[in-house]
Amino acid sequence: MTIKKTYPKILWLIFSSSFFFIILYLSLYYYTKKVEKEVYRNSKIQFSNEVNKLVTLESKPILVAINNDTNWDEFVNFISSRDMKWYEETIATELNIYKADYLGVYDKEGNFIIHTATSKIKSIDFIPKQAMIELNRLRLTKFYMKIPEGLIEVTGASIHTSIDDVFLRKTKPFGYFFVVRYIDKSFIEELEKLTTSKIVIVDNNINLTAGKQEISAGIILKNYKNKALSKLVFKRKFDVYFENTTRILYLIILAFIINLIVSIFFTRKWVYYPLKLLARALETGNRKAIAKLKATSGEFRHIGNLFEENNLQKIELVKSKLKAEEGDRLKSSFLANLSHEIRTPMNAINGFADLIINTKLNDDEKLEYLKVIEKSGKNLVSIIDDLIEMSKIDSNQIAPNYTSINLESCMCELFETIKITIPKAKKINFHIIENTFPALYNIVTDEVKLKQIIVNLVANAIKFTDKGHVAFGYKIDKNTQTILFTIKDTGLGIDENYHKHIFDRFKQVDGDASIKAGGLGLGLAITKAYVEMLGGTISLESKVNTGSVFTFSIPLKYNKIQKITVQSVNTLEVSKGDEDGTILIAEDDNINYFLLQKIMKLKNYTIIRAENGQEAVDICLSNPNIGLVLMDIKMPVMDGYEALEKIKTIRPELIVIAQTAYSSMEDEDKIYRAGFFGYITKPINRERLFELIDNAFLNK
Repeated sequence: MTIKKTYPKILWLIFSSSFFFIILYLSLYYYTKKVEKEVYRNSKIQFSNEVNKLVTLESKPILVAINNDTNWDEFVNFISSRDMKWYEETIATELNIYKADYLGVYDKEGNFIIHTATSKIKSIDFIPKQAMIELNRLRLTKFYMKIPEGLIEVTGASIHTSIDDVFLRKTKPFGYFFVVRYIDKSFIEELEKLTTSKIVIVDNNINLTAGKQEISAGIILKNYKNKALSKLVFKRKFDVYFENTTRILYLIILAFIINLIVSIFFTRKWVYYPLKLLARALETGNRKAIAKLKATSGEFRHIGNLFEENNLQKIELVKSKLKAEEGDRLKSSFLANLSHEIRTPMNAINGFADLIINTKLNDDEKLEYLKVIEKSGKNLVSIIDDLIEMSKIDSNQIAPNYTSINLESCMCELFETIKITIPKAKKINFHIIENTFPALYNIVTDEVKLKQIIVNLVANAIKFTDKGHVAFGYKIDKNTQTILFTIKDTGLGIDENYHKHIFDRFKQVDGDASIKAGGLGLGLAITKAYVEMLGGTISLESKVNTGSVFTFSIPLKYNKIQKITVQSVNTLEVSKGDEDGTILIAEDDNINYFLLQKIMKLKNYTIIRAENGQEAVDICLSNPNIGLVLMDIKMPVMDGYEALEKIKTIRPELIVIAQTAYSSMEDEDKIYRAGFFGYITKPINRERLFELIDNAFLNK
């Protein structure tokens, strides 16, 4: 009875699913047709706008040049003096500059004076006086007309003295100057290259229709009376094709019908018959039914073994339960640790801020409290950075970026960078392990992640070493074709019981030293993830009160095209005095701008503000006094990357420094590749900001 009721339900499910598929299919068919029309319409509008802008841009140099020539005192003098030598030496030589075929000069009554032309135009005096009358009102005009040689483009301007404003003429015209271009095959070909299209000249009353695989746009050519004379029709290939869409949809519906028939047949064979055997086996324990059930294909073959595997499943469930409980405990411990680590610096920040605001303190006490607040803020940012980095690793948002690097220079650079960060209170001998066989060629790896791995391990060694030595280095293992990196310290060491958990993200070594050092314990988990991302492994040897040795390896891949030349690290002397030049601060947040304003006031810099990326671009392009820009990356209207690209197009020499809340190594690499001079992370470090600005002005 159960099987007889189940099989019709399965068939009903198949047919109901088919019904919804048909509805979806019809919707897709309708949507495809609609999209086809919409894409074609939008492409045509976009093409028309593009053509109009390009044609306008192509004519702009002539308009600018003719405006300059006709606002010239010597040109005014020529109208009365008719000094043909001056004309030949100045105006006539500009025929190539205008890229024109005819230059014509008329006096204020519209009488022809002189012309200069190429061999394309034989006509001499053909500008209508009515056009000059219109020019008295318009001052500058562009129109089209037909002469015996063919269709021409005429750009005209009235001649005035230099005391007249370019747009608001104060005097009456002294004459008229016309620049003519012959619209011939070469003119059309140049316009075709500019617009990447094919151009046809037709009468205004003729409408040319575009084919299915092309789009068209038209520009009406008007005479001096503003009446349509001809039309330029632009045609371009339309690369989005929908011809095969309907055919594909027909194939889909045919495949669906075949699939429906096949599904009904195999549903009976693979579902109905095995279910019938299963019901007999469960109701009566019929061994023959169980044997036949095992002989079937698919998942039903395993159902006959479920009774025997029941005990094994119970054991697995118990193990899973214990593992889940352990995971919950680890997460609870991690969250408790996270709460403690965040609340500790926040307690210091809030507490000392309250003391500064609500108590009377002398300058030394204020300075002491502010230093505590600054240090706590840096600790809080470090915790957040580790959480963000771990989140990126878990979500596979980080991938290796392989480049060719000089390993020797890289190690020296890291040594110099880390050396200056060691607290003076620690009596540590910090050095690089001597390598008798250094890499002879550049290696191929991810430089950013390799540096981060070494920095994490060395910083960890320094943190737990108060006296003794900390060293790091590498050696080449030719047998395994790997590079082995070693980081040694004589610090507190790690108990052997914790070795297997040291790289786990939710576990931390217990002890007073770990509590005193603070942190979430994510540094080694991130390091291990980076090492494995580069195709290597990491291990630890450590004894309590003796020290630790971390060893990790990465594959050895030489870039033999470039041989290594080790260069010394140069230091840059920077000025700390006041610098000239206006500084633009692009920052949309009022509080952040207020903080920057107060910081910049300490150095007497002249600053102005832009509240979004577009405003920053406009100010930089209109104000040549801007000497440096502090550009926030995340802003409304236009972000910092896009604003930088637009600024560099016009002012490539302008120095732009990024200010950002993003702080990962990938973000740093992206900032430098975009073209920023440098960057400063939030919270803002005042000394680092002044150092960047001083470096910028020195490089300038």
